[in-house]
Amino acid sequence: MGTEFPDDAAVYRLSDEQALIQTVDFFPPVVDDPFTYGQIAAANALSDIYAMGGRPLTAMNIVCFPCRKLGLDVLVEILKGGALKVAEAGALLVGGHTISDDEPKYGLAVTGLISPMEIFTKGAVEAGDLLILTKPLGSGIITTAQKGEMAPPDAMAEITRWMVELNKNGADVARQVDVKACTDITGFGLAGHTAEMVAGSNLSAIIHIPSLPLVEGTKELAEMGLVPGGAKTNRDYLADRISNVAKIDEVWLDIVCDPQTSGGLLMAVKETEAERAIKLLREKGLVYAAIIGRISDRGGGQIFLTE
Repeated sequence: MGTEFPDDAAVYRLSDEQALIQTVDFFPPVVDDPFTYGQIAAANALSDIYAMGGRPLTAMNIVCFPCRKLGLDVLVEILKGGALKVAEAGALLVGGHTISDDEPKYGLAVTGLISPMEIFTKGAVEAGDLLILTKPLGSGIITTAQKGEMAPPDAMAEITRWMVELNKNGADVARQVDVKACTDITGFGLAGHTAEMVAGSNLSAIIHIPSLPLVEGTKELAEMGLVPGGAKTNRDYLADRISNVAKIDEVWLDIVCDPQTSGGLLMAVKETEAERAIKLLREKGLVYAAIIGRISDRGGGQIFLTE
């Protein structure tokens, strides 16, 4: 699995039983607290391994940091947050690389193991599959509002709780219910990553707007115009892929195109296994887990939004 398909990580076959899975991700702070930022960035980087069905083995820090401007104490807290998440994933932090930069950036290069027979790919969807999202939406909108000191404290605390949450439990459940198609929701938003799942196929995705799990206050903030610029970029890019737009309140376009940080897994589950999957996810504490739509043979490669 390489760059010819838009999957979440590269997979290199070692044998018929084992393959390496590799990914890298880093970005500037999305919260003020350095320890929390470290946790979020690490959870986000580890997520690509889980989205492909793998198990992390090792991680290496990637750091850009203005030491003279912010001081090493801040950097230490970022690295402590990242190390905590790597340990929680059962992986080893084995080094990294640091450069001086005017803006802090942190993340990980992660290597994991996976069986070539158990890889989750984005494009393995089939008509009739139900789409399950494991975490709430809203991180881009809420963190944008927080920059303007307009995010409700409860909403910021709640979305932060989910941004630091590993997708490990979601991936465990995906394996239990024999998922073949999966991705994680990050910078392209729910609509963008859903579009990748049906790209180049004769299938489409139907997303049921009322079923979307949101952190309370997300819709209200979006209605106030507190939407990141990346949401508009995503909307423009997906303009010819999203159908039924005229029938949907415009704020929902911002929400489904909202770029997420360390978002949940989006998995295609057989209809016979969907309710069991939701039960297992909620037993693991993923209380926002919801069936948000289905894969349809209606119109190739489109996303239909319904109310």
